[in-house]
Amino acid sequence: MRALLLYRLELSPDTDPGDAMMAVDPATPIIRATDLGVTRGDGVFETAVVRHGVPQALEAHLHRLERSAALLALPAPPLDRWRAAVRRAAAEVSHPGVLRDGEIASIKFAMTRGDELDPAAPTGWVLGFAGADPAAVRAAGVTAVVLDRGYRHDVMQTAPWLLQGAKSLAYAVNQAALREAARRGADDVVFVSADGFVLEGPRSTLIARIDGTLVTPPPEFGVLPGTTQGDVFAGLAGDRSAIVPVTREDLRRADALWLCSSTRGAVPVRALDGAPLTIDHELTARMNAVLDARED
Repeated sequence: MRALLLYRLELSPDTDPGDAMMAVDPATPIIRATDLGVTRGDGVFETAVVRHGVPQALEAHLHRLERSAALLALPAPPLDRWRAAVRRAAAEVSHPGVLRDGEIASIKFAMTRGDELDPAAPTGWVLGFAGADPAAVRAAGVTAVVLDRGYRHDVMQTAPWLLQGAKSLAYAVNQAALREAARRGADDVVFVSADGFVLEGPRSTLIARIDGTLVTPPPEFGVLPGTTQGDVFAGLAGDRSAIVPVTREDLRRADALWLCSSTRGAVPVRALDGAPLTIDHELTARMNAVLDARED
């Protein structure tokens, strides 16, 4: 990842929206050591990939930011302010000469509960960054292992304070899962619930093809509603798709799997727990053609 630009976003209702964005050198610290996003992971974020100067699926990302903030009982994000900031950042990272060959730009935008010692307003920032073009990983696929998340599938209903389904800054468990995957010689993870239902990846939404239907687990199971998965299902209207419960046994019957995320699109899984899977290159290409053509 290479930082391209950074904006501090003032979120106090007393700040004029026209003065809310402040450009900062990406190498300059903007977060205090007492900010609750740093000390507690108490905040939410989204990442939108940029194509042709446009942040893709922006409205879906903004809706999910609002949903995550509500789950954390954070102040409601001022969506007009966030929308303007992300669009401006996307336009700037798309100027000629900003990106190097083999790079694509993305915008990460985050909001914390604010400073523990000065809780006047949430802290907000918008980061533009460059990452590797996902074409190679889309073609080669990834390997994944199945790991137990340790919660039942109904955790959102039985223990909402565990914040499953929120895209929060508290990513230590997800990072630990990815390290465990690497220890086992794999690239990524598919989480399952303690009672045997398929959930998601640490940084992705799962799509499986089972008996000819593309399926993904429902958000009620404590998974993050996938903006990328939603666009795939909408764009492939001629293919059968469904948001339904998927069990561990169902997963073993799948003839193809994809891990979907904003920055990489739809990436096929070529092996799960060491068992090889066939990559459907034609369908993968169609999925990513839908995603790369999004404008929002």
